[in-house]
Amino acid sequence: MEPEAEWKPARVDLEKAGEAIADDTTRGFIKFPTGMLTPKEIELIFNHLPVDITFVDKNDTVRYFSATKDRIFTRPKTVIGRKVQNCHPPASYPVVEKILKNFKEGKKDVEEFWINLKGKSIYIRYFAVRDEEGNYMGTLEVTQEIGRIKELQGEKRLLED
Repeated sequence: MEPEAEWKPARVDLEKAGEAIADDTTRGFIKFPTGMLTPKEIELIFNHLPVDITFVDKNDTVRYFSATKDRIFTRPKTVIGRKVQNCHPPASYPVVEKILKNFKEGKKDVEEFWINLKGKSIYIRYFAVRDEEGNYMGTLEVTQEIGRIKELQGEKRLLED
């Protein structure tokens, strides 16, 4: 079957759409090289990811964590503004320091661990966040329960009811 005409989807001018609803800074768009989102959309996206994320800035200060409904390691809002070293048990302090040191010195960009916790398989990854010039800007922690992923076999290519 041949299409009758070339498909040309309508294009929405996101900048004009953003201006139309930007009645205050909480509703305006934040521009990225690959699109535009409102602060609320960004929050919802982070909170719907199937991973928990925490961002620690270049000065080792906890600046953000996602509020996913089934967060693996709970975080009270009081961790915001604290040094990340003070958010871990004393026995973990040398490990935290080594990860941060390696990221800051450019020796590593990723560190990962996996543990069994309360019957769950937990995968924890740390990523050095760098700007376009390679300067260290902070660390992103990504934690995910991977038990279901580890059980996957074969393929599932079609939607099943």
